[in-house]
Amino acid sequence: MSATPINLYDLTREELRVQLVRWGFNPFHTARLWNYLYIELAASFDAMPELPAKVRSRLTADAQLGVLATALETDSRDGFTRKYLLSLADHERIETVLMRYTGRVTACISSQVGCAMGCVFCATGQMGYTRHLTPGEIVAQAVHVARALRTAEEPHRLRNIVLMGMGEPLHNYDAVMQAIEIMRDDRGLALGAERITLSTVGVVPGILRLAKEKRPLHLAVSLHAATQAGRAALVPAAKKWPLDELMAACRTYSETTGRRIFYEWTLIEGQNDSAEDARAVGRLLHGLPAQVNLIPLNPTAGYAGIPTRTDAARNFQHILKEEFKLPSTVRQRRGIDIAAGCGQLAVAEK
Repeated sequence: MSATPINLYDLTREELRVQLVRWGFNPFHTARLWNYLYIELAASFDAMPELPAKVRSRLTADAQLGVLATALETDSRDGFTRKYLLSLADHERIETVLMRYTGRVTACISSQVGCAMGCVFCATGQMGYTRHLTPGEIVAQAVHVARALRTAEEPHRLRNIVLMGMGEPLHNYDAVMQAIEIMRDDRGLALGAERITLSTVGVVPGILRLAKEKRPLHLAVSLHAATQAGRAALVPAAKKWPLDELMAACRTYSETTGRRIFYEWTLIEGQNDSAEDARAVGRLLHGLPAQVNLIPLNPTAGYAGIPTRTDAARNFQHILKEEFKLPSTVRQRRGIDIAAGCGQLAVAEK
């Protein structure tokens, strides 16, 4: 028996084929096993009866199906949001959110246990960093939500993923890209690249690597301030990757990939929500293919700021549109009552 069982969710379809061959099995079994994993969403090897007994026996001995156990499941009063506290094999925990919108369902998934970036208004940043997630632990979150949707009263298929949960995805680059490849496989979860969004606090080497590799996904960059001093006060990572370096990397990304970037701006009353702040954003993003996502601050225990008033948010948006021709949206708030909103994910049971 292997010292460390192989998590099947860690493997691409080709890697799974290679592993079966390495064990001495006919690669013909790859398609059936893959189908059990990502189409039938089997939760155990016993739920794979069409695999030969010798294959299931080897899987039981040397592999694991990295299904994540639910430690806590919480539904929001909004009727559209459900948050899962999921247990990992080493007893660490992460949070994953299922969000329903008109015509689509989105899973917000985590890439790390905690986060090292330390954004002052973010609950995950306040809890600190523990470890990276493996590709299989990232994929397992999508499978978890897909399975939940299948058993719901009104079944839906999972079609959208946002890597905006716990952690900084570009800090865990290789595992995240492996997970995206697995989730995009057209014979499995079949998530289209246009339906996957990765949000970064501004890890410049990761953005440049995305550009070089021309990864097919949507990129969202957390901006929150239009000056280096203002940004460093909110986002400590800005001290390592200053604003001018970040914007140069974003420009390279857009020029190389032809893609626009979604710039995220958490609106905090009295701190970054004035008309001049809006104009500073407009000047900063001038000439770039961009859209601004305005996100009224969600409350966390470790930060005393309060969200921008609705009229201030609308004025901010009006200035971006009328003076700078910049498209923007005000983020639809979901799951705030269960701490499932942007910046609220942590691992404390409530």
